[in-house]
Amino acid sequence: MKKKLLLLFLVLFKINYAQSLIYHTTNYFGPNANPVPEFSDASIPKYTEFSTAADYYYGYGDQTISNISKLEIPLIAEKVSVKAWAVVLEHFSVSDQVLSRRQMQKNEGFATGDLYIQLRIKLLSEDKLRPAIILNSTLKTASGSEFKNRRFFNTAGYYFDIEIGKSIKISNFFIDEMRVVSNLGFFSWDIQTPNLNVQDDAILYGEKLILKHKNISLENTFSGYNGWVNRVEDYGNRPIVFASKLNLHRRKAVWFAQYQHGIRHFPYKQIRVGIQFSLQKLTPDFLENNLDKNNSLLFYF
Repeated sequence: MKKKLLLLFLVLFKINYAQSLIYHTTNYFGPNANPVPEFSDASIPKYTEFSTAADYYYGYGDQTISNISKLEIPLIAEKVSVKAWAVVLEHFSVSDQVLSRRQMQKNEGFATGDLYIQLRIKLLSEDKLRPAIILNSTLKTASGSEFKNRRFFNTAGYYFDIEIGKSIKISNFFIDEMRVVSNLGFFSWDIQTPNLNVQDDAILYGEKLILKHKNISLENTFSGYNGWVNRVEDYGNRPIVFASKLNLHRRKAVWFAQYQHGIRHFPYKQIRVGIQFSLQKLTPDFLENNLDKNNSLLFYF
């Protein structure tokens, strides 16, 4: 009798424990909660850049319309910059099945997103033989809202990654230039369990191919990350996405449109349209004197 009671207690404990767990993954939250980090063309701008875009995520019982805005300020032109971005506002609408699966409180509503802050440093400048190398250090804050509706995590995270880019000039062809960029890094975020906080650590990776012709460029990106936590079969902390982005450069602005498809553990398709501005007047120049003749950084103590 005691063994049966003990077995029953263990079963009930396991059921209650499983129900109390919240899976901090892309399979159980909105598309903006912990997406695959984007990476650049392995360059730092000369002037301050501001971009804003409208996103439409759809499919798999979750429709999300959101705005994402980014600001990158070069502290030293083309050498060091600070970048910040956030989902300013999103509207979500989910099916009853998704609501039950994620343990949400309502099918529809609004949310604001997490703020990301990134420091970017150029480690190596590109020339005829060597590639450009950029080191990024990024903090993901826990500033998003609507955790109870599984839109954003209530925990923070961070990642470090390196971008390596090399351009190849092409003559006598429709394509003027081809650029290949590789990205590799470490991504970590907190996941909550009853009475215990654990970090989910992941390897971050990506490949980008950019084709340029005059004022038009096409970016094709394959990227993802692999986390170590795996509680259930569809836990979902190993997302992979493919994105194709068309850029139209017009004077000091870049118009762009992108389609992104979730290949694994990212149950969304995305359409993005937006614009990026170059803001020369808002570019600081107080560190210009910290460059030596070889364009290397000099630090004084």
